[in-house]
Amino acid sequence: MNLHLLVPSLFWPEPALPEIYRDLPLPALENLLAKCSCADGEPQEVEAWLCRAFGIAKQEDWPVAPITLQTDGTEHIKAGSDYWIRADPVHLRIERDQVVLADSRVFQISPQEANEFTAFLNQHFRAAGQETEFLPLRPDRWYLRATKTQPVKTHLLSEVANQGINELLPSGMNSAFWRSLFNEVQMLLHEHPLNELREARGEPAINGTWFWGGGIVPQSLTCSYSHVWSNDVLSGSLALACGVNHAPLPADAGIWQRFPLAGDHLVLLGALHGQAQYADAYGWRESLRELERNWFAPLWAMSKQGKFDQITLTALGEKTSRNFTAGRADFRKFWRRTKPISTYAG
Repeated sequence: MNLHLLVPSLFWPEPALPEIYRDLPLPALENLLAKCSCADGEPQEVEAWLCRAFGIAKQEDWPVAPITLQTDGTEHIKAGSDYWIRADPVHLRIERDQVVLADSRVFQISPQEANEFTAFLNQHFRAAGQETEFLPLRPDRWYLRATKTQPVKTHLLSEVANQGINELLPSGMNSAFWRSLFNEVQMLLHEHPLNELREARGEPAINGTWFWGGGIVPQSLTCSYSHVWSNDVLSGSLALACGVNHAPLPADAGIWQRFPLAGDHLVLLGALHGQAQYADAYGWRESLRELERNWFAPLWAMSKQGKFDQITLTALGEKTSRNFTAGRADFRKFWRRTKPISTYAG
């Protein structure tokens, strides 16, 4: 069996802050990494990594929208050959001279709210004679069919979360249309009664949509994995498109190893990513403790028992990506001593 662990933000994004690892015992993870060879790569977001892993070429964007529509779509709403783009609800706030974006990892939006917001927007654009229809196929994942507009270059939502967006708005030949739509939606949602209710409850207003992940359905996908384990809609949709086995991420590796485990497995451990992006140091440390207990410790035990032909851990970060790889023989190399986790983070 081969195991590939994909762990975004395994290392805290500020390498000049080694004290983040103080009093954070991670013996199993440190033992695993000690047996591995390490290769550095270019930084990349999870969506870009997944698209590349499934053989998808970048269009103007990584075509996330038509891919996730395979999962989110209905009997009457299918990707077909149309150009689709995500238009996810976001919270925008002014911070100094920037507009900073927050995504649904830090707020809740109910199906009823999503339906009311999009019905309001759709009514406005229909009255204005515009063929712009927001489809809230999931409360926090909205879509636009945009076949009559030219493709546009955008930034992944994960790239802009907790970032100033002034320089990250749509660009390219058709960017004027999308920037205008972005501004119009923001003005329409600003004083919506639902947002007054949300703010009265102490919840962030839904005062914008972020356009991203536009494209058409890729014609060919390839996959080297036989099983994909994740709670991420993109990886699940890619597995579905490839006809690969996909299942939700089990609570821990102890449960995971009860399943038939022959083949090549991709396991996406995404708990750290949002906490690192939103600078939640406490939450990130606690999530890393849980990963140590629930995943790294059982996997280290399985490695010592010779359960893996090869294990790879890909740590995606803002500054670099790192691939740690060990084969069966590497786990017998007792002379490879453990090092503190902070030594890998620079």
